[in-house]
Amino acid sequence: MQYSRILKLLFLLAFFVLSGNISSQEYTISGYIEDGSSAEKLIGANVFDGTTFSGTITNTYGFYSITLPAGKVDLRISYIGYSDYVEEINLTGDIKKNISLSFSNELDEVEIVAESQKNIAKESAMSANEIPIQQIKKIPALLGEVDVIKALQLLPGVQSGSEGQSGLYVRGGSPDQNLILLDGVPVYNVNHLFGFLSVFNADAIKDVKLIKGGFPARYGGRLSSVLDINLKEGNMKEFHGSGSIGIVASKLTLEGPIKTDKTSFVLSGRRTYVDLLARPFIKSALESDNLDGGFGYYFYDVNAKINHIFSDKDRLFFSVYAGNDRFFFDSRERDEQFSEFIDTEFKWGNITSSLRWNHLWSQKLFSNTSLTFTRYQIQVNATTGFDDFLLDEREEISLGYDSGIFDVAAKIDFDYYPSPLHFLRFGAAITQHNFVPGEFDLFSTSSDGQNDIDITIGQDNIQSYEINTYVEDDFEITDKLKVNGGLHFSSFFVQDEIYTSLQPRISMRYLVSDDQSFKASFASMAQYINLLANEGIGLPTDIWVPSTSKILPQRSWQVAAGYAFKVSKDLDMTLEGFYKDMSNLVAYGEGEGFFDDSFRDFGERVVQGDGRAFGAEFLLQKKAGRFTGWLGYTWSKSLRTFDDLNGGEEFPFLFDRRHDISIVAQYELSKRVSLSGTWVYGTGNAVTLGSSNYNALFNGTENGALLEVENFTERNDFRLNAFHRMDIGINFTKKKRKHTRVWSIGAYNTYNRKNPFFIEIQRDRVVDNNGNRIDTRSLIQRSLFPIIPYFNYSFTF
Repeated sequence: MQYSRILKLLFLLAFFVLSGNISSQEYTISGYIEDGSSAEKLIGANVFDGTTFSGTITNTYGFYSITLPAGKVDLRISYIGYSDYVEEINLTGDIKKNISLSFSNELDEVEIVAESQKNIAKESAMSANEIPIQQIKKIPALLGEVDVIKALQLLPGVQSGSEGQSGLYVRGGSPDQNLILLDGVPVYNVNHLFGFLSVFNADAIKDVKLIKGGFPARYGGRLSSVLDINLKEGNMKEFHGSGSIGIVASKLTLEGPIKTDKTSFVLSGRRTYVDLLARPFIKSALESDNLDGGFGYYFYDVNAKINHIFSDKDRLFFSVYAGNDRFFFDSRERDEQFSEFIDTEFKWGNITSSLRWNHLWSQKLFSNTSLTFTRYQIQVNATTGFDDFLLDEREEISLGYDSGIFDVAAKIDFDYYPSPLHFLRFGAAITQHNFVPGEFDLFSTSSDGQNDIDITIGQDNIQSYEINTYVEDDFEITDKLKVNGGLHFSSFFVQDEIYTSLQPRISMRYLVSDDQSFKASFASMAQYINLLANEGIGLPTDIWVPSTSKILPQRSWQVAAGYAFKVSKDLDMTLEGFYKDMSNLVAYGEGEGFFDDSFRDFGERVVQGDGRAFGAEFLLQKKAGRFTGWLGYTWSKSLRTFDDLNGGEEFPFLFDRRHDISIVAQYELSKRVSLSGTWVYGTGNAVTLGSSNYNALFNGTENGALLEVENFTERNDFRLNAFHRMDIGINFTKKKRKHTRVWSIGAYNTYNRKNPFFIEIQRDRVVDNNGNRIDTRSLIQRSLFPIIPYFNYSFTF
């Protein structure tokens, strides 16, 4: 097969050409870099030799490897927020060296600590953003709930969709085009509270990285972005905890050693309690109507992780996430003779789990083997009926709906460090996808048994397999030119179809000076799974479906070019332009949707088309110091073309925005008091409005009823008003002997801006001065959030 020959050649080139010949007078220093107080591994720590000026960084598991000439080595380790480690070594052979870094007391008192110290000008990667988790926790948030996704929405090139929503629309893409990984496991639904909060608990998170373009070859399966989130590993030395109590939810995180310096755990849970607080009021209201029952909504999520060190060469990680949302309503009449009842439940949620084994094959070769499981499921159950106590009769009818996606995967990744000039990665993965597009269970029973029904209808479940392999090298060609290049090959087996894709990726930077560089990238992507979504509020009725013989895989390519400037030690500036071309995009056809004939095959209800997005992004970011934050600006266009929509003419995407501005600022007044604020502005979303209306005979019969018909001209040809909002917050911190407590107060939408959530057409009939009746139409804007104060109490011990 042509692809197999190509892959074999790539692996041969990777090992024998890119690695080069290592001199016998060179030796390797390798090991792990960790936090000295907790033994938590540090991602992206700088390892540098002051003699040869060679360097590398630690990988996702804190491992590093650097090969240097024999003789004197001036080994330097740095990581913002920690004291530098410096040691002179006489290198006469390979050395295994694990290094613990200690916090810098000066920084710890007043500064927000960044997750890694990197010179963006020297990195080959581009279109990537990292926000320190400490910064995320201090950003003012809706209802006071710290939210990773909402923090990322403040970055250039990222949009939120509607106000308050937790979706990510990255560089003109849709939410299903984002690969969201939690400890390496895909998460298919990131929303709690109907999209207003995300499923990620910031207290359990170690680091967050968003990649918008120039994708490294190790990632695949989505068109628009990669959001890589890693959970904490747990303190190996001491028991610690943290928690918070807010307006809508509380959370608690515990971590510590099971066996000191050998095994650790972290356990974090969160639950909203609106349903508990409202229960007595709801019960009282129902009783006033002579009813028993209740209704409410709640969500919860749990993160757990165990980390065990077998030896210097072997480590094992097991992590689990489980979260669920539940909306329910039930009522029964209080009547001794005849009682009608209704019972409704709507729930949706995720489960992910990952078992990972790190193995050090040699001082230059590191591997991670993973077995993962992920599940996203929607379940709806509705039952209604009556009890006739006098006649001893009962009738009930119930309808259940079930939809979701289940994945089981195995993956192996290798990191190979042949020399300081090369950082080689390669690996392979296989995933079994199980899709449940939609299944209805109809059940009916009665006392006489004459109307009993028990049937299941819907679309057949679909099983598919996705296989990926990749090779990637981050290498220096000269002191000024550095390249990250690679190939990602994927194949998808579904029903009787086999789809394949060979995706070249390359990013490069040319160093103008130590602090300035020009960058460029090209990446092609393929996506085999699709989210059929109604454009609007993030209801969990959206369903995941695979590519089939009727639905072709989505594909894209993206080019980007930019300029990176490290203005000072802790101030970075980037300017980027991008162009993205997308094909085989999926959308519901005209008049189709989740509630429109859901029994029909989904392949018959969708259409496919093309898209393109282009724009420019500016980011000025300060990650450390008493004053931190960023200024971001995006100018962009996102357009779609479907043969079966809008007469085949190109139209703006629903979330096409010309201008987006975000300002995030945090200032440490003292060790006890800090201020934070955000301001955002965005061009209004594009929507479709009827240009006129007329009356038509229903069913075309002469005696039929008159039906008002809306006439539409162009799709998304109307703009809502611009969106802008300011949020502010203040944190009061007090350190006590055994714990630290923080009071956070603030306000969302501080100046009470009435931002558009949706608009509707209001029709009125008025009488003019001549007594004639005139039908009028006017647009009414509906807003969702006024100014919303919040408070939150958090603690650590």
